[in-house]
Order: sequence, then structure tokens, then C-alpha cells
Amino acid sequence: MPLWISVTLAAAAFQTLRFMLQKSLSAAKLSAQGATFARFVYSAPLILAGLALWLGATGRALPVLGGAFWADAAIGGTAQILATVCVVALFRQRNFAVGITFKKTEVIQTALVGLVVLGEGVSAEGLGAILLGLAAVLVLAGTPGSALAWWRQLGNRATLLGLGSGVLFAISAVFYRAASLELDGAEPGLRAAVTLAAVVGLQTLGMGAWLLWRDRGELRAVWAARRTAVFVGLFSMGGSFCWFLAFTLQNAAYVKALGQVELILSLMASTLFFRERISGREIAGIALLGLSILALVLAI
Repeated sequence: MPLWISVTLAAAAFQTLRFMLQKSLSAAKLSAQGATFARFVYSAPLILAGLALWLGATGRALPVLGGAFWADAAIGGTAQILATVCVVALFRQRNFAVGITFKKTEVIQTALVGLVVLGEGVSAEGLGAILLGLAAVLVLAGTPGSALAWWRQLGNRATLLGLGSGVLFAISAVFYRAASLELDGAEPGLRAAVTLAAVVGLQTLGMGAWLLWRDRGELRAVWAARRTAVFVGLFSMGGSFCWFLAFTLQNAAYVKALGQVELILSLMASTLFFRERISGREIAGIALLGLSILALVLAI
């Protein structure tokens, strides 16, 4: 089994656990911004310490971090912050599994962003899978219990948050791959670790400064929630490293396609952990999107 497949599966598992904790935090203790910041502030020290230990143990030096690297890291990091805020806010609109499904439109959008930014395209078969995924999004776009036709519901808050998070996560994935590819000469693991440390450092400083300016009370709430939030940091560190390593090894669109296994994990979490009910329409939409993911994987 290729390494990128193994680390992508691990990343999906870590990410599901992190979103479960963030959903709990946002529902009981923190705002969407606070739950997002908790992810960064509690993982940054662990990531930086891990990188320092790795460099010290191996005797390696940091790769040269040029302007293009920092630009790509900053764009990707900013997009990820905004995307995560959208997802946490979405959890308050729809249930956990459907919220994650809307977010997973990123696999469709990553292929398009990757083509524009890096020139990494997909095959004709991949395009067919993308169109099937778009059909799944239309099924999921309806609000449960609404009598409105689906095309009149495309502008509802849940749909806009979900699709917005998808395109933002797509942008972050492609620019993270671009940043790691700037570290020419380093092995994949080191490139992933350095890129991750740089991105999370920027995200922690940037979002911390924003909350210090606009909402100091939320900073205190993040600290008060530390007993749960520290696990958000741990799962975030594990998942982020696996995603970054996978992006270093493979086309971001293909990584995101395989990462759709998170759909199955999120459905299990929604029904078994959060005790949420899934409607027939939602199951149909998730199944259709899952089929598009399988088709895309087979097209690789």
C-alpha cells in the first residue's frame, strides 16, 4: 500500500475525532471562533516541540524558507481558519454527519483549485465523478421539513456555510502542497513537519491577535475549556501532520478524494455518539456523494 494512502486514512480518523470535540465545545462553551482557535493554540506548542526534537535527534538543519514558501503558507493558513469557522458554525445549522458532508465538497473543489494554481488536473473519468458529486450536493442542499424546491434553498445558511468551507479547505490544501514543494531537497516527512509548524505558528499568532483585539472574553473561555481543548490540539496535531505528509506525496485532489472515508466515520459519530437522527434524504445525499468519491478514487 502506498504511504500516502495510509497517512490519508489516519488523517481522516484524527480529523473526525477533532471535529467531534469541536462540535461539543462550540455547543457548550465556545463560539465558532473560539473552538477554531483552540485547535491551533493547543496544537502549536506540541508541533513546534516535536519539530525541534526531530531536528535535534537527527542533526538536520531547517530547509531554506523563502518568500514563496511563506506566502503559500499564509494563504493556506488563512483559508483554513475561515473554513474551520464555517464548519463549526455549520454544526449549529445541521447535524454532524451532514455538516461534514457539505464540508467534503472540498474534494470536488480541490481538483479545480489545483488545476488553476498548480496545473494538476484530473482525467475525464475524474470529471464525471466531480459532476456526480455536484448532484449529491444538490440533494443535500434542502432544509429538512421545508416545502421549498431545492433550487430555492441553495442560498440558505447551511448550504452557503458548507460550500464556503469546501472551497476554503480546497484553497488551503492546494497552497499547503505548494508550500511543501518549495522545500526542495528535504525528505517528505521533514517538508511536511516544517510546513505544518510554519502554518500553525502563523495561524496561532494571527487568530490570537484578532481575538485579543475583538473578543478577549473568548480567549479566557478557550483557557477555561483547556481540559477538553487540549485533546482538540492533540488530534489536530496528528491529523494535520498526516494531511501535510499526504499533500507532500500526492496530488491534493487525490488525497482529498481518499479522505472522504471521513463520511463513514462522521455518520457513525452522528448516530452513535451524538444520537442524531439522519433523514432518508440526507442518507441518499451522503450515499450519492460517497459514490462520486469512489468513482474519483477509481479514476486515479
